Amino acid sequence: MSAILIINAGSSSIKYGLYKAADLSVVERKTVEVDPAQGYDAAFAQILKLIDAHKVVGVGHRVVHGGRDFSAPQRMDARSLKALADLIPLAPLHQPHNLKPVELVMKSHPQLPQIACFDTAFHRTQSRLNQIYALPRAMTDDGVVKYGFHGSSYEYIASVLPQALGDKAKGRVIVAHLGNGSSMCAMKDGRSVATTMGFTPLDGLMMGTRTGAIDPGVPLYLMEQKGMSAAQVADLFNKQSGLKGVSGTTADMRTLLAAGTKEAQEAIDLFCLTAARQAAALVVDLGGLDAIVFTAGIGENAALVREKICAHLGHLGVAIDSVANTQKNPGAVQAAGSNVLVHVIKTDEELMMAKHVKAALARPGTAPGIHP
Repeated sequence: MSAILIINAGSSSIKYGLYKAADLSVVERKTVEVDPAQGYDAAFAQILKLIDAHKVVGVGHRVVHGGRDFSAPQRMDARSLKALADLIPLAPLHQPHNLKPVELVMKSHPQLPQIACFDTAFHRTQSRLNQIYALPRAMTDDGVVKYGFHGSSYEYIASVLPQALGDKAKGRVIVAHLGNGSSMCAMKDGRSVATTMGFTPLDGLMMGTRTGAIDPGVPLYLMEQKGMSAAQVADLFNKQSGLKGVSGTTADMRTLLAAGTKEAQEAIDLFCLTAARQAAALVVDLGGLDAIVFTAGIGENAALVREKICAHLGHLGVAIDSVANTQKNPGAVQAAGSNVLVHVIKTDEELMMAKHVKAALARPGTAPGIHP
């Protein structure tokens, strides 16, 4: 049996999935924790052993940022690895950890095909107006644009929308990927029209530890008047804010929902309100709304969060069935009189990446390098 290995690497843990190359059925999916005392290489050594043990024929990697040049899954070589490393300043919390496994596999198995799958690629179908900021044109030309993220999740959801929504799948759909990192994507015909994250994964919705959209005057104030460095502001906005910052305790939505404190409730309410505001803004890009899909950790599991967000969108014809919404794996949760379909769909980013690796392996003539 040959297999495909999918790697989703972070700073403190490495998630991986093994799939049979023939039919992409799951062999195993696990998370390896990185022990700071032993280092990243030691943790990854456990995964390297899988390559020979399971006759791995291709490796797929989640890479957060593909910039403007990588608009589709990419066969990796030294040149493309260098190009992606140049994007580290755009996603410093993710990109270095995403690329490290590529380097390690190149060293241990230099002939093994590796495919990078980008969080940004799905959003390259957006119009120019939805990708640019109101900045001088030279900065836009230099790449300071809206990239968007969570692309593998959105691509997977788009692929299963016909089964869930029927003829509405090609309509005006908002997908809410709500987790520790949260964003929304407006889709038409299963393609990205607009999304809430921008130049970095910091923009848009309030998240577990990230601010989401914030007045750009705030970091200027903190730096000019409070003496904070750029690094301190980045740490504040990325790691100390969001649900954690507002609650003063934790970024874990499950803990907050069970806490019953004023601070926890305020964090939940703000999360839901800001999410609803961003969803309403995306309706402008869609010209109306046919369906909302909730996915990812919070979106799939926090019934109260779904209910609160939908309650804020009642003026758009959204109504949720409170009984259906509280069921396990509920699927459709809209009320009988709702003008908008509301669904809960479990995402599967790793399977989406495995499909891309299998497709790439079926193109043996495709040479490594940059293929925008």
